[in-house]
Amino acid sequence: MDNINLLVIVSTISLFISLFLGVFLITVKTKNKLSNSLFALFLLITAIDISEPLFNTMVDGPSNLGMFRASFAFLQIPVFYLYVLSVCYSDFKLKLKYLLHLLPFLIANLVLLPRFYSVDVASKIHFIINRQSMIELQFNHVMIHVQMIVYAIAVFRVLRKSKKLYLENYAGKNINSYNWLLQFAILLAIVYLIALAKNIFKFSDYPHISEWIKSGLLVLGLFNICWYLFKALNNPGLFRNIDSSLKLVSEIVAEDKSNEQSIAGEREWQEDILRLKKYMIEEKPFLNPSLTIQDISGKMGIPVRDLSLLINHQIGQHFYDFVNTYRIEQAMNMLKDDTKSKVTILEILYEVGFNSKSSFNTAFKKHTGNTPTSYRKELKNSNL
Repeated sequence: MDNINLLVIVSTISLFISLFLGVFLITVKTKNKLSNSLFALFLLITAIDISEPLFNTMVDGPSNLGMFRASFAFLQIPVFYLYVLSVCYSDFKLKLKYLLHLLPFLIANLVLLPRFYSVDVASKIHFIINRQSMIELQFNHVMIHVQMIVYAIAVFRVLRKSKKLYLENYAGKNINSYNWLLQFAILLAIVYLIALAKNIFKFSDYPHISEWIKSGLLVLGLFNICWYLFKALNNPGLFRNIDSSLKLVSEIVAEDKSNEQSIAGEREWQEDILRLKKYMIEEKPFLNPSLTIQDISGKMGIPVRDLSLLINHQIGQHFYDFVNTYRIEQAMNMLKDDTKSKVTILEILYEVGFNSKSSFNTAFKKHTGNTPTSYRKELKNSNL
């Protein structure tokens, strides 16, 4: 089997899996229809991008459709950026301003209009043969890599901010969605770096190296799509967490920086801290696995903004860590209780408000320096 046939098979499999996963994401029952639809669109664009070997077997020679297919690469990372926003922010909606993300795609096709799209087949062949000296292709390659860098920075900034907002305002919803998005973004960044190397060789004296890298990217693309399939099937609800109107505590503090706190203000903070700690101990709101800062704000009659400052700034803990401290203390008390010696650690973690074993183990070790299992064993040994 020659290299071309192998690449056709790889692109065919990738196309099939992408379409299968796209249909699954659109039809699966979930409240996150928009984010799933954007992910399906991302997969479709990716499939179009990596379908070149299959496309070339069906179309003989350069064509307008073939060049237009290649230009879909300009849509890939903007759609991924919108997908990240839709996953991170619960109030995300598509707006007319997002049409601006189409500009690179439109510009890339407009610059090709005079000397490729509007000429005969012979001129198209000449254009492709002499692609290394064609300013249009050089411009488009530079533009797509600038686009990748700009969007990559934007994606990582959104992830950084949304994770901080999550830690400052939520203590129950699963944070695994952010780990997935971070892995997703890093993987795409690696792919784009490899693509950059490919295009550098494409316009150098070693175009054959570019073809080798291109083949490697097609195979890597198949593995990536299989990974997407695995993640989607294991997380059919595909996430969604934060209200984008929330502000980081650092932003709130910066807004209030000019207002110096009086001694009376400090006393009020201390009183509120004591009141909050009393509420946490007596009412045990942390047992709610979906607890948010808004829930406590409503129960205590403290504005969300002030409560966020109280916990994240005055106490010096993220809301996520603050609540988990009480959960871990509750879990430690249960582990010490001889009457609960038959209760499994899995049962304990759910009872104290955690919703995953990994988050419980991480928080427990952070608080005690031990895993729950080791902690229970040490207690048993000390009682012998």
